[in-house]
Amino acid sequence: MSLYKRSFLTLLDFTPEEITSLIDLASRLKAEKKAGTPHRLCAGKNVALIFEKTSTRTRCAFEVAAADLGMHPVYLDPTGSQIGKKESIADTARVLGRMFDGIEYRGYDQEIVEALAEKSGVPVWNGLTNEYHPTQVLADCMTIREHFGQLKGIKLVYLGDARYNMGNSLMIGCAKLGMHFVACAPKAYFPDGALVEKCRAIAAETGATLDFIEDPLQAVQGADVLYTDVWVSMGEPDAVWQERIAALTPYRVTAELMAAAGSTAVFMHCLPSFHDLNTVIGKDIYARFGIDCMEVTDEVFEGPQSIVFDEAENRMHTIKAVMAATLCEGLL
Repeated sequence: MSLYKRSFLTLLDFTPEEITSLIDLASRLKAEKKAGTPHRLCAGKNVALIFEKTSTRTRCAFEVAAADLGMHPVYLDPTGSQIGKKESIADTARVLGRMFDGIEYRGYDQEIVEALAEKSGVPVWNGLTNEYHPTQVLADCMTIREHFGQLKGIKLVYLGDARYNMGNSLMIGCAKLGMHFVACAPKAYFPDGALVEKCRAIAAETGATLDFIEDPLQAVQGADVLYTDVWVSMGEPDAVWQERIAALTPYRVTAELMAAAGSTAVFMHCLPSFHDLNTVIGKDIYARFGIDCMEVTDEVFEGPQSIVFDEAENRMHTIKAVMAATLCEGLL
């Protein structure tokens, strides 16, 4: 098995065995880091990190992972390049591909990261697009396996707006790895039908199960993982807050919902989270709508069943595995 020189754009492109091998590599590199064992597998290489959407975890994960692997990362924020403004994506890709060994992109349409991969000639890694967030789901799966000792048969319930990158990518990841995925949302917030059909076909081969349920109490019965995300994605207008709060408040993860899932269930969130009033947006939403939390209560977020910070740490280890596997020949 080899992922050398391949791009990492969506989990749809990878077999269950390849995904599992990346998680295995991430676990190995995590153990080496904890033990203080250097692993400068990519010494002398340079990588470009393009961030049209800002991030804490994704940027830090890529920069620290690159440094651990012996590489030099160059960060390009929305003001730091001409990508898509004075210079086309195709031209940018061909320039960066001659200077860098790999390119990360975090931004908007999936077509952008695909164009970068097509034109650059070097591995390109999807740090988030509107449609997919594969590095996050790789970290999620690693975290679930660490906690439960397995992935196959684990029931993951995603509560909230399942139409975009997290709902899509969790559904794909669960389908690939033989898990039980449940999208729990109003029907209008279910994932795209065409993608659902692709995932059903994958599930038929792996033994995975896909369900789409509107009733939260029904959805979480027997769940191992309750997962949620912010209700309004980056780049969406403020006008949608009122609509989302009205539609998705019944899908907030509460102590009652965790209890319905059972004492062995865990809570996961890709972060950032609006679980209290300690953010500018949280205070603004409280002033406008009178609610002190959104997709999850502070009680759950800070509670003993929450493993969100294990999940956040694993972003770095799995991103390191992706970069190493695609830049180093014969690593897997």
